[in-house]
Amino acid sequence: MSRQRNTTLEALLTEFGYTHQGLADEVNRLAADEFGEAVNCTDRHVRRWISGHVRWPWPRYLRPLEHIFGRSPQDMGFVPRTASSSPAPVRPAPVKEQHPVQRRTFIAGALAATLGTDQTPQRGRLGMTDVNRAQTTISRLDAHFNGLGGGALVDVAADYLTRLQRALNHCTYSERVERALTRAVADVAACAGWSAHDCGDYARAAQYRNEALQAALLARDPVAVTRAWSDLAAQAEHAGRPSEASRINRAALSERHLRAEPLIKSLLHARLADCLGQTGDSQGMGRQLVAAERAYDRADAAGAPSWLAFLTPAELSGLGAIAYQSAGQYARAEQHAVRTLDLLEDGFNRNRTYYTVLLAELQLVQGERERAAATAATIQTGHVASSRMTARLARVNAASQGGHT
Repeated sequence: MSRQRNTTLEALLTEFGYTHQGLADEVNRLAADEFGEAVNCTDRHVRRWISGHVRWPWPRYLRPLEHIFGRSPQDMGFVPRTASSSPAPVRPAPVKEQHPVQRRTFIAGALAATLGTDQTPQRGRLGMTDVNRAQTTISRLDAHFNGLGGGALVDVAADYLTRLQRALNHCTYSERVERALTRAVADVAACAGWSAHDCGDYARAAQYRNEALQAALLARDPVAVTRAWSDLAAQAEHAGRPSEASRINRAALSERHLRAEPLIKSLLHARLADCLGQTGDSQGMGRQLVAAERAYDRADAAGAPSWLAFLTPAELSGLGAIAYQSAGQYARAEQHAVRTLDLLEDGFNRNRTYYTVLLAELQLVQGERERAAATAATIQTGHVASSRMTARLARVNAASQGGHT
């Protein structure tokens, strides 16, 4: 049988913040602490699992792996051995009552170390070197969100937000550094807001988005303020208040500084189009989608800030799909969703999952249950950490099999 790389396990290592050696060490620790046996796992074992050279590890390794990731072997991308050579069934790992909290804490700690959020000075004088380090960390946070979604990132971003706020409260710095760090606080709060949104924790998302707006105003940064207003508009839209979201987006679009920010303008037009679709203004929705494309054509995506890295031609098409779905134009929305998935670049695993779920939902609402089930079956849930998308996928699977949404 040809060897196939275990990309699901590989994505889990990235999501949980493990190196090959780090995962091997954790397997050894859990095997000793929880199961009372020494298994001598090494980074070579981990590499062989990921490469597909070993498609089904021995039970002494699988038990700790199930404990670490909270998934079955198949959900970690492992393929059972043939009936003639299969080992005894792996018993579920005994789970302590505090294990989910402990595991989430461990994941967040490992991810913080990987992204560098635990290296923020808490005393002394801060300079532009500290600002540059914060900007690099923020770029990593944004990249992690685009690649894998919220998941453990919400706790990491929230902790980093607290660290930056402490630095502002307890360190000394120049006025220039103060404004730059306050802008960094706005960026991290915005990232935390979307991460919480991705986890379905909308109250927490609203809290962080309000903090982002406050910091942006204190930093006197018009772009950060516009971003914060846009995120609050998205919050209102999700809460079932599309008219309020429309007013916020229109107010943001009226700002003069957006003449020099066509990429942000494109995003605001596209989000406004979705709001108008929800309120039944199909003509206005169409005009906003055209305006979004025109603004995007004038933009230089190469110089965009890290939080706008997701706004590619694929995403613009995807935002069109969302707007047409809101307007009840499902066939046209499906066309845009298919185009989005064709254009989407590697590395945007979260968005690929999001738009594949959307495509399945669109097929389902048009009565195409078999097509929806086939589309949903292509989704590898181990590649993203978004409880919101997981819940939507579960509803699609239930409905496509004859259940109810």
